[in-house]
Amino acid sequence: MANFKGHALPGSFFLLFGLWWSVKYPLKFLAKNGKSSRLFFDRVELIEGVVKTIFSFVGILAEQFVPDGPHLHLLSQDRQSWVKLMNWQHSTMYLFFGISGIVDILTYSSVRIPVGVDRLMLSLAVFMEGFLFYFHVHNRPPLDMHIHSLMLTAVFGGSFIIMMEVFLRDNIVLELFRTSLAILQGTWFWQIGFVLYPPNGGPEWNLNDHGNLMFITLCFCWHFAVAISIVAISYTLIYGFIKIRSKRDGASEMELRGKSEKYRLLSSSDVE
Repeated sequence: MANFKGHALPGSFFLLFGLWWSVKYPLKFLAKNGKSSRLFFDRVELIEGVVKTIFSFVGILAEQFVPDGPHLHLLSQDRQSWVKLMNWQHSTMYLFFGISGIVDILTYSSVRIPVGVDRLMLSLAVFMEGFLFYFHVHNRPPLDMHIHSLMLTAVFGGSFIIMMEVFLRDNIVLELFRTSLAILQGTWFWQIGFVLYPPNGGPEWNLNDHGNLMFITLCFCWHFAVAISIVAISYTLIYGFIKIRSKRDGASEMELRGKSEKYRLLSSSDVE
């Protein structure tokens, strides 16, 4: 991950899931809660678990088998030093998200698993992400440490919110808050990549300048504001779409009832 692409990969992972959740949860909350609707969203959760598992597997392969990766070797050949522990940390992070995906698959398949285990494993995966992040930025330049520490706010906050969902199932407020934090993680991974590893030979940041620390803190707040705005816009658009569709369906139903009543009256007059 010690390059721009290494931060863009997990950033895209969280951003895609955050954008998807910004559509799924408002749609689930606003749609009619019938049996067919529940079956549809159960299938969606199953597919989401499959996608999460595949993404995690790809992440592990990318960390292990890049040209300078550890290639599944934890110790050097002389067994005197560790091999690419940062890659191993990132692989471990992806591993827990893969486990979360597998639990999602089992939860929404025919296997009987207690309600809430899927959220528990997702909370644990996000917590492990923050736990690993916290212990791999020591002894780095101030800006490097600070920009990663800001990420921990979103990570541990997301883990706490998801843990609350274990007990407060299908709470739309918690789901939307979690969605905004996922989008924040995604965009902030990209921001870290641009700051620490400028692509295409861009200007390098002074990692020891206090002014840069203050500006990056502002950027984090702006990222969160954008994430909240995305969730709000998505909710508003879906609300408007469902409202327009329900009116159209209601008008169609009234039209069908009118035609049925007219046909009944005509039939009665023919009989007379």
